[in-house]
Amino acid sequence: MDLSIVIINYNTKNITIECINSVLDNTKNFSFEIILVDNASVDGSYAEFQKRFYKYPFIHLIKNNKNLGFAYANNIGAERAKGRYILFLNSDTVIKNSLFKEMILWMDKAKDVAVSSCALKNKDGSLQGSGGYFPTLSKVFAWMFFLEDVPFLDRLVKPFHPVHSKSIFYNGLGYFKKERRQDWVTGAFFLIKKEIFEKAGGFNPDYFMYTEEVDLCYRVKKMGYDIAYLPQWEIIHLGGASSTKEFPIISEYKGIKLFYKKNMPTWQYPLMRAFLKGGALIRSLIFGILDGKAAFVTYVKAFKIA
Repeated sequence: MDLSIVIINYNTKNITIECINSVLDNTKNFSFEIILVDNASVDGSYAEFQKRFYKYPFIHLIKNNKNLGFAYANNIGAERAKGRYILFLNSDTVIKNSLFKEMILWMDKAKDVAVSSCALKNKDGSLQGSGGYFPTLSKVFAWMFFLEDVPFLDRLVKPFHPVHSKSIFYNGLGYFKKERRQDWVTGAFFLIKKEIFEKAGGFNPDYFMYTEEVDLCYRVKKMGYDIAYLPQWEIIHLGGASSTKEFPIISEYKGIKLFYKKNMPTWQYPLMRAFLKGGALIRSLIFGILDGKAAFVTYVKAFKIA
């Protein structure tokens, strides 16, 4: 089998069904399976999936008794995978054309690439960011204190999130119009060679959600493989369907702390935390003024967590 598609559902019944239907409608003459893992939803998702997808023998349903988090649930799905490649696909995505076969053909030829992702687009066709460079001390500092927006400086310190940069070299979303080799790609569409996924140890379940793909890409690159961003293929990514607006921000701060504990020298950890706290404090003031009380409260929470 060429491809195993792992999709995690958590109280997103309708958009998960839309996602799977888009895969079925646009994937023909190609060997694949779908492994749908329900993470203890309380919206009747699992019963609805049983009713809708029972006639498809290549759609496998797994029900967790509690919400184990995104990383752990993906590992559970991957254990059932029979494909040469595993695609970790967010439930809030929509496939618009037959891209899986073409991307796998590209990956088969690129022996040095273990992970790839396509362009992520909003419903209106505008681009989203997808990954960037590992959060080293210099990159965390540049991110937290807006230095990645400074012309020429970002050329020296490649951004953790190029989508945030507004400088002449990265120009925010303009960066994502070109094919690139970069350090990591987002988990919304994460295509990896199964053999490499297993050798790398899969996603680290200590990450509940967010930054788990950064950690996995870090281990993959240490094995000598590249990560590719391929905008010649694209999907729609709705984004944030199963969480609040503050959840990604808080979770990313937690994730970066965990990333440093697991992968970076011990002496770097307190410096990284100081940078995160300083950035959260600045953001609470700036975004609190611009966006109101909710933004202020979010970054106050981030400051406490950092």
